[in-house]
Amino acid sequence: MALLVETSNAYARGLLRGIVSYIREHRPWSLYLSEHNRGDKPPRWLAHWGGHGIIARIENAAIAEALRRITIPIVDVSAARLIPALPWFETDDGAIAHLAADHLLERGFKYFAYAGDGRFNWSNWRCEHFQNCIRAPGRECFVYRPPKGFSLEDEQQVDHLARWIKDLPKPVGVMACYDFRGQQVLDACRRVGVAVPDDAAVIGVDNDDLLCELSDPPLSSVIPNTNRTGYEAAKLLDEMMSGHQARGETHLITPLGIATRQSTDVLAIDDRNVACLVVRREVASLDRAARPRRALRHWRAGTGPRARPRPHRRD
Repeated sequence: MALLVETSNAYARGLLRGIVSYIREHRPWSLYLSEHNRGDKPPRWLAHWGGHGIIARIENAAIAEALRRITIPIVDVSAARLIPALPWFETDDGAIAHLAADHLLERGFKYFAYAGDGRFNWSNWRCEHFQNCIRAPGRECFVYRPPKGFSLEDEQQVDHLARWIKDLPKPVGVMACYDFRGQQVLDACRRVGVAVPDDAAVIGVDNDDLLCELSDPPLSSVIPNTNRTGYEAAKLLDEMMSGHQARGETHLITPLGIATRQSTDVLAIDDRNVACLVVRREVASLDRAARPRRALRHWRAGTGPRARPRPHRRD
């Protein structure tokens, strides 16, 4: 069996771990995995490879064209959907957006924003669902649409993102389409002096442990069930190699939850009395918990500047 899945990001590595889990539990497949990145051309060996099945992240037209010429069973694990006739597995982007929206709504925010990447279906789907979740209770959602011509790592894009963040009403809860974009949002906030999580709480997707912990502050993230996604893809491929017919089936895998880190560890409360009450409760919890949850409170007194009630110092 061949795996056309990149090893360069946490999501894809999670898929691979799920595939390996299935193999270890069921049958000792001989695997062919070559290192490549998202968007690479198809490997040369694919044209004359004599295997029995393929799990692929079909991310570009070149790989799609190469796979169309192959008659063995293929399972797609990319949201690009470049070969609609193939069965495909994807994390449930609607459920991911709902988790992120609920996470920010529970923290009391009135303003929300989504920082996406319009090149990818999964980002656009998450954006649509996130906006629907936010607008349902009557809130407004601002959407970042990066201009064309910027590469993903382009510093100018971070500057453009920073200007967008600076103009957002505060405090604001921001969903980033995935963790790398979330890290860029945090970088952009620092450039324009927007405090995180005080003025902007940020949550990403994928729970890339290394990337999230290296972010400043550490990035909260939705946890997709990539292990199960890879496992179920391998299971279906096994069935297809045994004669099962699967044409264009869609399989959406529910996310596991949220890893909360400092970037969203905040409550946004407008009422001064309520804010003070919550802070007093938080101070009281210091005597009962070795590592209390950090909480910053926002309130507005009339039309004056925002203030943050703080507990009295306890010696």
